[in-house]
Amino acid sequence: PADPEDIPSDKLQAKSSGSVLPYVGVACLGAILFGYHLGVVNGALEYLSKDLGIAENAVLQGWVVSTTLAGATVGSFTGGALADKLGRTRTFILDAIPLAVGAFLSATAQDVRTMIIGRLLAGIGIGISSALVPLYISEISPTEIRGALGTINQLFICIGILAALVAGLPLAQNPAWWRTMFGISIVPSILLALGMAVSPESPRWLFQQGKISQAEAAIKKLYGKEKVTEVMYDLKASGQGSNEPDANWFDLFSKRYWKVVSVGAALFLLQQLAGINAVVYYSTSVFRSAGIASDVAASALVGAANVFGTMIASSLMDKQGRKSLLITSFSGMVLSFLQ
Repeated sequence: PADPEDIPSDKLQAKSSGSVLPYVGVACLGAILFGYHLGVVNGALEYLSKDLGIAENAVLQGWVVSTTLAGATVGSFTGGALADKLGRTRTFILDAIPLAVGAFLSATAQDVRTMIIGRLLAGIGIGISSALVPLYISEISPTEIRGALGTINQLFICIGILAALVAGLPLAQNPAWWRTMFGISIVPSILLALGMAVSPESPRWLFQQGKISQAEAAIKKLYGKEKVTEVMYDLKASGQGSNEPDANWFDLFSKRYWKVVSVGAALFLLQQLAGINAVVYYSTSVFRSAGIASDVAASALVGAANVFGTMIASSLMDKQGRKSLLITSFSGMVLSFLQ
């Protein structure tokens, strides 16, 4: 194709004949698995504790729950680096290994040690996907729908949590069902690897690696051949416009950024301190202690409310603005604590 530098951008507005949605859908399997592995222990904890002989050991039960978070912490710090080194799609394929192996070990565990190892591996997998899914989606999404697709990661995380809670419904009739609950997640892990094997690499990453012909092929697959010149022009323009040196972790705490970073970090911190994770992990136990007969079903309703709230936020974000939605959301959380 012609050199993008020689072609004015106002003449490069060809209509796309490709579609990124199938590849976004494949990436969202990572988000679903993230939510599923977080929520699957909710209904299963009581039953697996009896089978593994830790029903009276709250500490080991806590390890079964929290080991996933420890693994996710490790995975979240390594996911971005792996994606930059290996590429987005290859990292997805690699990520499917701890996700599938962790699920298999959890489903077949005969002792708590194997269960904890499985949960740790699954945690590493979802930690990597937490960094990878939004990155890949943002880099393959056309500008005109990038905002709409920006919230899809969180939506599918909530759907994954809901799926895990719904998967626990047969537990009352079949106490051994908890093994199937963990094993089910092997299927989307394999589908994630297979899907990414045929998905295009991020054109932005390929361009940054100097793989121009491969970047053009990826653009053609994502948007159609008529968009190749336009997108390559944009990639080259964005590359030339980035003359500042790469930022590092210490720059986040510089005077220039500290206010923005502090506000953003505080929002995430306060969300966690509000207790949502306790709801995700222990709502079934809480409902059971409160005397609610259908404890797993009640937890599933909580998961459905979570999905519903995310859908509302996604639909209103561009209309109402971020700040007003945050204020409304936090106000609702305050009222719920006062009941």
